[in-house]
Amino acid sequence: MTRDIELKPVSGDPVPLAPAWSYRPPVDVLEDAEGCTVLVDLPGTTGDGITIRHEPRRLHVHATVAPRQPHATNHLAHEYGVGDFDREIPLPEEADPDRITAEYHHGVLKIRLPRTAASRPRRIPVRTR
Repeated sequence: MTRDIELKPVSGDPVPLAPAWSYRPPVDVLEDAEGCTVLVDLPGTTGDGITIRHEPRRLHVHATVAPRQPHATNHLAHEYGVGDFDREIPLPEEADPDRITAEYHHGVLKIRLPRTAASRPRRIPVRTR
């Protein structure tokens, strides 16, 4: 089953901010029986430059990406996002805040949000008399 959730950026498309830029990297939200996985493309940052905050049914991700070239460089083309970004991601199910994990590898942030025991699907046995 595919269920779309609406991703709403906190900061919008690239908007010049003084002195940096805010941008929106691509985000995928995947759902399975055990919970959700959020994948965020963040090339150029470090684990120390990423902040994640969980609130009921939503996730807030902030990261900082430093410029790859000095500001005095004359760019002939500039598509690589730098600066700060904030992203608020709605979640389809309640996550267990004590079991949320995050890892950053090869420019991709992977956040695993296991469901609470109460929100996991379970089979109800039927008794007969």
